[in-house]
Amino acid sequence: MAEPELGLRFQRRFLAARQLRSFPWAELEQNLRTSPDSSLLVDILHKTILHPLCVKYPPSTKYRRCFLTELIKKHESAAAEPLDELYDALADILNEKESTHCYKSYLLPTGESVTLSESVAIISGGTTGLVTWDAALHLAEWATENSTVFSNRTVLELGSGIGFTGIAICKTCNPKTYVFSDYHPCVLKQLTENIRLNGFVLEPETTPHIQTEPQGQEAEATNCQKPKLTVAELDWGSVTEKQLLDLQPDVIVAADVVYDPEIILALIGMLQKLSTFRAGRKPPEVYIAFTIRNPDTYHLFQAELGR
Repeated sequence: MAEPELGLRFQRRFLAARQLRSFPWAELEQNLRTSPDSSLLVDILHKTILHPLCVKYPPSTKYRRCFLTELIKKHESAAAEPLDELYDALADILNEKESTHCYKSYLLPTGESVTLSESVAIISGGTTGLVTWDAALHLAEWATENSTVFSNRTVLELGSGIGFTGIAICKTCNPKTYVFSDYHPCVLKQLTENIRLNGFVLEPETTPHIQTEPQGQEAEATNCQKPKLTVAELDWGSVTEKQLLDLQPDVIVAADVVYDPEIILALIGMLQKLSTFRAGRKPPEVYIAFTIRNPDTYHLFQAELGR
């Protein structure tokens, strides 16, 4: 494998900031033993830790520290000449303070990226909605491969969390309207910030404090934005008829919302209501991605759908 290609593989895996063990460490070590040249490590360093996206929106301090430590171990095991850039980068990170939030960036097939501000803890502020779960990644991947499902249509996302799936769909599938929704106030706040972070402007009535002069990624995408984006506070158990009549989605998506029996009953009720209030039009298409954690919960979801 050519060295630049290996560097790009590290870049794609690093930017998603998932797990260190998923990296091709053995392959890297083999390359270094065959050719103990520092150019490959410099290439990897600049495609990961020193990548402009990571410099502007850094992943967690712990993650970058562990990554660099492992990279230095591989470098030293190859008996190569010391590389000052590696140690300088590690020294900079060791001087950083740990934060409760970090950034994660995901590269889309189009070459664009989705950057999110996330909590470093799985549970934060009394909710699990401040991190991106695997089902959201799978749903977004499926959506980009089936973009015609969403093209020029009104899409409602239930339980948007901090926004990965919806932002990815808006960047790749050209929906006419996209409605992000959730209920927890902390999640709604972070969701709104992440939508803006990725260059989208929300409808004024949903974001009264929106900046008048977007900066950075926002400024780059404002002029080319196509979908109309809104954020809705939706409580599935007490949603009103007026709220449902205002939504009128052609497509409904949801990721990792099937994990509790009580939530399942509320979700099914919500889908029934959304199918009813369609003013004579056909019911919306529904796409739900979730991880099976408890077989009983999964079977309950199947049974309620059957009813």
